[in-house]
Amino acid sequence: MAPSALPFDQGWHVPQALDAAGIARVVADFRAAAQRALAAGFQLVEIHAAHGYLLHQFLSPLSNRRSDGYGGSFENRTRLVREVVTAVREVWPQALPLWLRVSATDWAEGGWDLEQSVALARMLKPLGVDLIDTSSGGLVPHVQIPLAPGYQVPFAARIRREADIATGAVGLISTPEQAEAIVAGGEADLVLLARASLRDPYFPRRAARALGASIQAPVQYQRGW
Repeated sequence: MAPSALPFDQGWHVPQALDAAGIARVVADFRAAAQRALAAGFQLVEIHAAHGYLLHQFLSPLSNRRSDGYGGSFENRTRLVREVVTAVREVWPQALPLWLRVSATDWAEGGWDLEQSVALARMLKPLGVDLIDTSSGGLVPHVQIPLAPGYQVPFAARIRREADIATGAVGLISTPEQAEAIVAGGEADLVLLARASLRDPYFPRRAARALGASIQAPVQYQRGW
């Protein structure tokens, strides 16, 4: 399923364009997922609207060629994301944080870009999104991404500054000093680690030691801390 019947690349399956009933089911499914997360005891949920997943596909003109109320203009292309956020906030308590991950740019001409990401963040804050987890890419193949340490941090910084919303920085952030500088410099409110944590599950402990901070071990770990 997709906003439009466009394959990701040559040789890929052609998805079926969602109809109105299908879009309504998507919104209902996100609401139900939030309810299950709450019942399971989770204290934070994040809506994934990045990396070529369905919500990102609706946002980008490269994958959304619809001519109804969910395609064309910026207002229409962002409609599904706004409806999903609203539905999730109807069941997710205001006291618990709601994040949304966005690809700040498609890295492709005519696609979703940073300016639109800022505008979307401005719309989502009043709807109850507490933080924008700022990544990029993933929608179209064969794009040139200027990979380098912290290459996505400027996206988080600009969304934070211009949309007045908390942001998370992610992408090739691998040292405690690098992460600390991002937060201390006001470029993001937090740093999210993936591959660094896979390589070193004790990254927080090592980072605390490197930065002169003291952390308390969970009671189950104290004998081996």
